[in-house]
Amino acid sequence: MNIHTKAVHAGDRKKQGTHIPVTTPIYTASSFVYDDIETTDKVFSHEVEGYAYARYDNPTNHALEELCTTLESGHGSLAVATGMAALEMALTTALIDRRKKIVAANALYGASINLLMKVMEPFGIETTFVDICDIDKVAAAIEEEKPGAVLMETISNPLLRVGPLDQIAKLTQAAGAALIVDNTFATPMLVRPLELGANLVVHSLTKYLAGHGDVMGGLIVSDEAHYDALRTLSRTYGPTLGPFEAYLAMRGIKTFPLRMERQCRNAITVAAFLRQHANVVKVNFLNDPEHPDRATLQRLLPNGLHGAMISFELKDAGRPEVFAFMNKLKMVVKATSLGDVHTMMLYPAMASHRDLSPKQRERVGIRDSLVRLSVGIEDPADICADLNQALQ
Repeated sequence: MNIHTKAVHAGDRKKQGTHIPVTTPIYTASSFVYDDIETTDKVFSHEVEGYAYARYDNPTNHALEELCTTLESGHGSLAVATGMAALEMALTTALIDRRKKIVAANALYGASINLLMKVMEPFGIETTFVDICDIDKVAAAIEEEKPGAVLMETISNPLLRVGPLDQIAKLTQAAGAALIVDNTFATPMLVRPLELGANLVVHSLTKYLAGHGDVMGGLIVSDEAHYDALRTLSRTYGPTLGPFEAYLAMRGIKTFPLRMERQCRNAITVAAFLRQHANVVKVNFLNDPEHPDRATLQRLLPNGLHGAMISFELKDAGRPEVFAFMNKLKMVVKATSLGDVHTMMLYPAMASHRDLSPKQRERVGIRDSLVRLSVGIEDPADICADLNQALQ
């Protein structure tokens, strides 16, 4: 089935006694009982399918997880409270029986870097950062460090670099490491990392999948080899997504492919407008013929779909000028998220990469003149008009 069809149907319509709900309802029960205790025992031991305790599983969450597993071509999924919880669970799962060493892309979401450096490093898990777009440097880092896991983003935040995921997957497999991919920016509409050899894929459900700015959640999609360990850890850690959030996320995903197609089309128009504006000195967008990762993009992404994220630098601008520009926006929402139906703008130096020092930001190309734009589903002419008046 096409991804549009999967998004509408997967996970729903499980028989409940004599009836079948058309959409999965919200199950708020914290525990579940059966006619006899022997059945409960078999549910706990996984001899029969069923639910025992909501920290372990819940019918609403299970439906969402089945849907996301289908979209990402995985073996199984786990829905958790936030995207950062998803990343932590994926890393911990990968490193259970492997060397406590990570090779990570040097261009990552700021909170992901904090997780690696300020949380995992004090527990003895070391991280080596590498230019993930340079396959020779990645190969050298894997050979030298012999990591238990390799971490990358499909499309980097916020400079929109794309590493050769398929080639990196072969390197990690040969080294016995696990490849973890944050696929939030790309979504399964553009790239399905598990099909290319990744082992664990993470998403912030808050972003494109739910898509309406009303859900906080995260997701891990796993291959078969890591799934049992992931669920076992979850039963102990308890990072469970609430059933209301699972329901909202699942409802949002039903229109996710439609939204994503529209947002991708709009982004092409908005990027073209920004490129010709006199007060914009640089535009980062995946359809640029001069994009440094052009060959990888052509190999991995579908024709015509380049994502809906744009970042650009204002001419002769520092923090005060960027603030003045953003304060003039009338329709574009100045909020710290992305992937919603409405267009949103964020200042990385203030928000997503705030905890990095100015030197660290400069080293990876995040200058004080850079802003990040998440293009929504509005009329693209209205988006461009608002940007234009704010750029004057």
